[in-house]
Amino acid sequence: MSLANGRPYLAIPGPSVTPERVLRAMHRSSPNIYEGDLVEMTHGIVPDLKAIAGTEHNATIYIGNGHGAWEAALSNVVAPGDKVLVPATGRFGYGWAEMAEGIGAEVEVIDFGVQDGMDMARVAEVLAADTRHKIKAVLGVHVDTSSSIRTDMRGLRKALDTAGHPALLMADCIASLGCDRFEMDAWGVDVMVAASQKGLMVPPGLGFVFFNDKAADVRRAMPRVSRYWDWTHRANPDFFYQFFCGTAPTHHLFGLRTALDMIHEEGLEAVYARHATLAEAIWAAVEAWGQGGPIRLNVAERGKRSHAVTSLRIGAPHGTALRRWTEHEAGVTLGIGLGMSTEDDPKGDGFFRFGHMGHVNAHMVLGMLASVQAGMTAIGVPFGPGGIDAAAEVIAQG
Repeated sequence: MSLANGRPYLAIPGPSVTPERVLRAMHRSSPNIYEGDLVEMTHGIVPDLKAIAGTEHNATIYIGNGHGAWEAALSNVVAPGDKVLVPATGRFGYGWAEMAEGIGAEVEVIDFGVQDGMDMARVAEVLAADTRHKIKAVLGVHVDTSSSIRTDMRGLRKALDTAGHPALLMADCIASLGCDRFEMDAWGVDVMVAASQKGLMVPPGLGFVFFNDKAADVRRAMPRVSRYWDWTHRANPDFFYQFFCGTAPTHHLFGLRTALDMIHEEGLEAVYARHATLAEAIWAAVEAWGQGGPIRLNVAERGKRSHAVTSLRIGAPHGTALRRWTEHEAGVTLGIGLGMSTEDDPKGDGFFRFGHMGHVNAHMVLGMLASVQAGMTAIGVPFGPGGIDAAAEVIAQG
């Protein structure tokens, strides 16, 4: 007998839960990709994407995942031999750095670990020391999905300005867009990348690159950009076919249109508030549990925690054992401890993650937390009392 029979809940940090409304929008026959409703709909999608990104500049859509968006953004502004600076707070900072190395860039990584966030003064020192301005771009991950650290992108902009450095500021908002507040233009970000499968509530398959005029000028000076990754025609197509450098991702676009409508109907400020409250409920439960057991939030400082994903420490082998119990006995799938291994725990069995992004509400989070508490009881992990009550109190207060 298993209590997991019934509708499962995928509580990993992407792909997130796809709303039934989005799935219904995607469940249709293929449309004409050259003229008609699809063309008009796509041109209407672009300003709505810009509104969520907080920019009045350019937005492009690629058929690809977040890694594709990484490469697309880099390919337009970083030439082989150029140098980029990557202040890393987790596995995905290193992932973007590796992508830059793959296109021939020289990469300098400042490793800030996976618990404390960035020291902006140190970033400013590195930039100030680059008096010849060899660094062409700073790659900052707004929310690193592995560690759940949220970076102050305004702080990175201030570090660049304090050093008087002309490098582009590039932001990875793959885990955060539509969950954690982000304002591209107001915060001085030049290039931003995102993807469809997290806060935007659409299945994996779409990558987004936003860029301002400064980044466009850098692109124009590039000696060569791959035809597919080139954002020039995608941002201002003469013909719809150029928007995607070929056939449009038709059904994903129908889903995206519906997801954007849902965000508009709720209101972006309300979306941010919902994510913040649900994150606070999770933190309250874990903090109560931690008073009598090994479970801990990975990020101690509240202001550096993401509202979209929470990384947790519980000690090996409990992380893996707990994930397996909740999935097979309660129907709740938790995220693995991606990129969180240690010398004593090379497989990351002592870590796991909650994804709470996109189409998620109070009963989903409370049910997930109750399942985790049941799992800790079942596998013999001690924990302090009152976790579910603490989460419920946060929800009750709104």
